[in-house]
Amino acid sequence: MSGYTAAGDPSTWAHALVKISPYTFSAIGIAVAIGVSVLGAAWGIYITGSSLIGAAIKAPRITSKNLISVIFCEAVAIYGVIVAIILQTKLESVPASQLYAPESLRAGYAIFASGIIVGFANLVCGLCVGIIGSSCALSDAQNSSLFVKILVIEIFGSALGLFGVIVGIIMSAQATWPTKA
Repeated sequence: MSGYTAAGDPSTWAHALVKISPYTFSAIGIAVAIGVSVLGAAWGIYITGSSLIGAAIKAPRITSKNLISVIFCEAVAIYGVIVAIILQTKLESVPASQLYAPESLRAGYAIFASGIIVGFANLVCGLCVGIIGSSCALSDAQNSSLFVKILVIEIFGSALGLFGVIVGIIMSAQATWPTKA
């Protein structure tokens, strides 16, 4: 079977993926970046907030200083919004004749991959910061000298989201659309 390619067979996934508009992939990537990041932030706030409220019953003094954990969780959502804005600026108009050109497909896949990476990195970061924030609130209620020590660990957990943002920005640098000819 000379000249046979998987993308040429209409019953393969490769054929289906090549026929989806690069703009669709880009839009899904942008939506995942912001949507899953906000989900991670909300989940982290839920975990931290419930422990903070529960521990504040025993030690009301912890309420204000442990709000930093909620702020760290909220930063995860902000990372997603920032990357979504950056990815949105990467979209460019392409003539219909070049919509499925390899350069267009590469740009669409790059924006899609950036959104997936950022979204899921921030989901895991939100969970990490939420769990550590919960532990911070509970341990601070028992022993106030542990607050700063656990806060340092929480900062390292928050860095996971920044790593995802950096990788997403590097991946989106591959998104160059064909010029109008």
